Amino acid sequence: MSPRLLGGGFAALRVFFGAIWLSNGLAKVFANQNSNFDWGFVSFNLINRPAAKSILEGASDDTFQPLRWIYHDFVLGNWGLFQWFLTIAEVVAGLMLLLGVAARLGALIGLMLIGPVWVMLLDSNQYFWAYPVELLPLLVLAIVPAGRMFGQDGKLATRYAGRWPF
Repeated sequence: MSPRLLGGGFAALRVFFGAIWLSNGLAKVFANQNSNFDWGFVSFNLINRPAAKSILEGASDDTFQPLRWIYHDFVLGNWGLFQWFLTIAEVVAGLMLLLGVAARLGALIGLMLIGPVWVMLLDSNQYFWAYPVELLPLLVLAIVPAGRMFGQDGKLATRYAGRWPF
C-alpha cells in the first residue's frame, strides 16, 4: 500500500472526526433548546449543553473516586463555567482535526474529553463498544500525523524543516 493512499485514509478519518466534534460543539452554541434536526431526508440529534450535562450526570453519579469528585462534584458543581469550556474545547478540537492544524493535539483534546466518560460508564451495563468506537480512532489520530496529508500540518512541517510536532 502506498504511503499517499494510507495518508489519504488517515486524512479522511481526521476530517470525519473533525466534523463530529465541530458539529457537537456548534450544537452547544446554537442548539441549546432543541438538539433535534429534521432535514426532510434525514433526522438526527447532536449533543448540546443540556444533553452533555445529562450524560455527565449519568456517568459520574455512581462512579469511583477521584472521578466522582472531579466530574460530579467539581465539574457539574461549576457547570456554568465548564459548559463553555466543553463547548470551546469541542469547537477547537473539531477545527484542528477538520483543517489538519495541530491535528494530533486536536485528537488528544477529544480523547481527554471522552475518555473519562467511558471509564466512568464501564460498569453501567451499556453496550461495551459504544465509546471505544470513538476512542480508538482518536487514539490513532493522536499518534499518526494525519494532518500532514491534505491538512495544514504538512505545510507547517515543511516550513519548520520537519520539526513541526503535529
